[in-house]
Amino acid sequence: MGRGGAKTERADGPERRCIVSGEVQPKPGLIRFVVGPDGQVVPDILGKLPGRGLWVTADRGVIAQAKRGQFARAAKAPVTVREDLADEVERQQARRVVDLIALARKAGLAVAGFEKVKAALAAGHVRVLLQASDGSERGKTKLWTPTGARYFGCLTSAELGLAFGRQSVIHGALATGGLSDRVVEEAAKLRGLRESNGGDTASGKDM
Repeated sequence: MGRGGAKTERADGPERRCIVSGEVQPKPGLIRFVVGPDGQVVPDILGKLPGRGLWVTADRGVIAQAKRGQFARAAKAPVTVREDLADEVERQQARRVVDLIALARKAGLAVAGFEKVKAALAAGHVRVLLQASDGSERGKTKLWTPTGARYFGCLTSAELGLAFGRQSVIHGALATGGLSDRVVEEAAKLRGLRESNGGDTASGKDM
């Protein structure tokens, strides 16, 4: 709030209120849901489905709380919530991150493999460092996150492999670009949806 109670525009863009916590926060930290014609709550990962948005913090525990009546209260109508909603949101969000990394690769912004990533880091060309959650911790600690860059270890080697068109990938990196910024935004959501971020925690780096 500005002086006299006037609202001030925050630099981080549009905000929405989480229906569970009541906290107002930037949209990138939230998952949008809508109620379908059949009354079922549906995750809207791409933010394109019609209907009034029901916003929930991108966190598995918070989504679980929303299942216990918050969706119905926010929608002001009876709704149906699938038991595996958090799992489905995680699955769709992981696919979203993989697809964005694949687009970055096709745009020439991504490299994979230990030596290529190491060379990109040495050249100062890395905006995002990606390492598989199920990769060797010893190997992952040999790479570093540059100042101002972001680190994510919330994808498996198979998921990273899918993004790079390979069977599996342990180390990946994205150069600066609009697609890389979108990966940062979507991967941050995925991190909150996954129960275990092994690669993040063990590395001691930014998740």
